Amino acid sequence: MTACPIEARLAELGLALPPSAPSRALFLPGKITGNLLFLSGQICEWEGKPQYFGPIGPGFDMNDGQAAARMCALNLLFSIRAVAGSLSRVAQVIRLGGFVAAPPTYAEGPFVVNGASQLFIDLWGDAGRHARTVVNVASLPANALVEIDAVIELA
Repeated sequence: MTACPIEARLAELGLALPPSAPSRALFLPGKITGNLLFLSGQICEWEGKPQYFGPIGPGFDMNDGQAAARMCALNLLFSIRAVAGSLSRVAQVIRLGGFVAAPPTYAEGPFVVNGASQLFIDLWGDAGRHARTVVNVASLPANALVEIDAVIELA
């Protein structure tokens, strides 16, 4: 059996999927309708333990913010595999929705969520490019710094 090429690419990037991505409430990790997979939001946690906390404050390091967004993306990838059966079923990434715990005047939220966007582009090339919305919010579940949801087209 050959390994999934997307998971092999993740390994080349020095990344791996989390062993689990437990739900915090009564919702599915994702739902397929037709050839679209709607993924529930994932926060920057690893196996249910938050790793990056908000809101953004003085001395915020953009590298940490992008790492938090990348962690959200890894949880989304786990959910794609769990719901669709394989990351190889992804035809293209349609849309990401990003939420950043930050004050209303913080203007760099899109740069934080670039950490997730870049991972999808690194994995799928042009098929990983997507539409996106990013908004600042007062707080997120478990006081997380970032939450990201997605819409994926399946092959």
